[in-house]
Amino acid sequence: MQPMAWQTQQTIEVDTPGRGLIDVTRRVQRLVDEHGFDQGLAVVFCRHTSCSLLIQENADPSARRDLEDWLERLAPEGDPRYTHTAEGPDDMPSHLRAAVTRTSEAIPIENGRLCLGTWQGLFLAEHRARPHRRKLLVHISGTT
Repeated sequence: MQPMAWQTQQTIEVDTPGRGLIDVTRRVQRLVDEHGFDQGLAVVFCRHTSCSLLIQENADPSARRDLEDWLERLAPEGDPRYTHTAEGPDDMPSHLRAAVTRTSEAIPIENGRLCLGTWQGLFLAEHRARPHRRKLLVHISGTT
């Protein structure tokens, strides 16, 4: 029997507690499982300008803390040169942090699993200080 080619597109909503990295790997894998994909590609797109997506170390929390600290040093709050401050002191720094990270990630699917390395996870990086509800568009195409 020939494999069937399929695709699906769904939105995942993620409630963030404020600034930090939220592991969304299982939520994307759940979509792969629900639709029975065996081989293919999952593209995850972040529909916001003040958060982003990262594939990062998922085993040692200190790696996430170091990354967050680095982003803080790279784009600190309160820089007097910022003119875009309509939504508060974290407004422009959050856009800058999103600019140096990614708005989308493409992850191959093999044997029904996201092809992430042993210590990799997919994270939503919330760059704003207060909680937000974020929308990630997940498009999966492949065979079942």
